[in-house]
Amino acid sequence: MSAGTELWLIRHGETEWSLSGAHTSRTDIPLTEHGRKRAEELRDYLAGTQFAAVFTSPMQRARETCAIAGFGDVALVDEGLREWDYGVYEGKTTAEIRAKIPGWSVWKDEIVGGETVEHVGERADGVIERALAASPSGGKVALFAHAHILRILAARWIGLAADGGRLLVLGTGSVSVLGWERETRVIEAWNRGFEG
Repeated sequence: MSAGTELWLIRHGETEWSLSGAHTSRTDIPLTEHGRKRAEELRDYLAGTQFAAVFTSPMQRARETCAIAGFGDVALVDEGLREWDYGVYEGKTTAEIRAKIPGWSVWKDEIVGGETVEHVGERADGVIERALAASPSGGKVALFAHAHILRILAARWIGLAADGGRLLVLGTGSVSVLGWERETRVIEAWNRGFEG
């Protein structure tokens, strides 16, 4: 189904919370000045790239990155691209959480008041289906979103369980490409960042 379609995963630029390492899902915060600069670098990098479809998370940081990168006018908001709901851990860093729960990990521990990793994986599967449907003859589809949802989406693309996203790191303002080797889904490029 839609073999040849590439999914271009674009993580939003830096925010105050991504800079500090705070878990950010529902809190709708803007990019920092450096985050906006990264989005401008994305614009330069993606100039001339033709996308069959562009989807973005509804959150301001992703929509702002998408707009600065030059795709705001054509992007469709996809609720499935929202970041993992961290529940009671929203706004807290891993170090802060581990001060109360030694060894805590978003990948293995209960997310009190939030989503399970499996549920985020189901959302990612839905995004993949919609992206492939948007480009049935092949081509490129851009997805502007957040670190954990994109890591989980990549894991699901290559046939891993949702928690396989723990094996993939993703910087702010980065571009990754999911594609094919013959009929097999593969990661073609991962975590391409920008200097600055």
